[in-house]
Amino acid sequence: MEPMAHDQSAPGTRTRARDLGIVIGGVATGPLDAITDVPGVRVGHTTVRRHPDVHSGVTAVVPGGVGPHTPLPAGVFTGNGYGKLIGTTQLTELGTLETPVLLTSTLSAFRVADALVGWMLERPGCGEVQSLNPVVGECNDGFLSDIRARPVHEEHVRAALDGATGGPVAEGCVGAGTGTGALGFKAGIGTASRTPELGGRRYTAGVLVQANFGGTLRVLGRCVTPRSLGLTGDPAPAGETGSCMIVVATDAPLDARQLTRVARRAVFALARTGAAYGHGSGDYAVAFGTRPEAGAPVADAELGPLFEAVLDAVEEAVLNSLLAATTTTGFGGRTLPALPADRLLEALTGPVAPPVPEDRTRPPR
Repeated sequence: MEPMAHDQSAPGTRTRARDLGIVIGGVATGPLDAITDVPGVRVGHTTVRRHPDVHSGVTAVVPGGVGPHTPLPAGVFTGNGYGKLIGTTQLTELGTLETPVLLTSTLSAFRVADALVGWMLERPGCGEVQSLNPVVGECNDGFLSDIRARPVHEEHVRAALDGATGGPVAEGCVGAGTGTGALGFKAGIGTASRTPELGGRRYTAGVLVQANFGGTLRVLGRCVTPRSLGLTGDPAPAGETGSCMIVVATDAPLDARQLTRVARRAVFALARTGAAYGHGSGDYAVAFGTRPEAGAPVADAELGPLFEAVLDAVEEAVLNSLLAATTTTGFGGRTLPALPADRLLEALTGPVAPPVPEDRTRPPR
């Protein structure tokens, strides 16, 4: 058996949606088209692999200066609550975020939360802290990874947090997205951003997704399946299973109530991609603001462009997560195929064909 390996995964070289001319919506992106376009937001990944059975990891979204004494306004929305989003009740009750947001594998979420608490207690100004609300989301990567091994440990969490940076964000099979799949294809981490104008001022909204949900992929209104692209392999996980974690960051001055409204739109956006919102799917969004000192919140009547921007960014981020991923064979010899850019373009430019039903019966464990 190969030894456990982990890395912090530099940005990949795979094609993104805009590289293919797939443009979603009319609002301009930030310079990186990533959540790190929001000032002060950093992202770190630790990828944990032990071939052939372990494909997992952790992803950290780290807002600058966040802490128990310097919380950020935040909201959370649950589309379907079959998940283990740690920290939900206090975040909902108080409307504040006091730690980075971490994403990982389902059965590793509790170890990750413990490691995040330890890391936070060592931060400057936290020497007397006696209460802390870690926010950790998860997706079930058990189709491709030995989830019961719980391979994500404290050192992996600390590496993601300490290595978090601004700039381009690695996508696809990295960090918490190493073993995830969505819509019949290998997926993972994806990101995008938009710069809507609210009340005469321009702001940035960035999103990051951990995509792992069922349904039939829709791109620019067309259904796309592995079979329609001529791909062969194992049946995908059952359509009623899977999850998606979405993190939204913005520098617009919003309060917790308004950020909850933003989070709601982020989950709504999954429907555009073909999400099934199945019984076993945990679909969550956490939205936070990075400028609590910015003064009066934007008026509700002016939020429309931000809502639209988040819908577009989430749709694009999911597609980026698919295009950046690579075909992966994992636990039990099961394989999820990558979404091939060339065949996708052919499907989008060719005649419209009726969708071909996929066999979504989960193979026995």
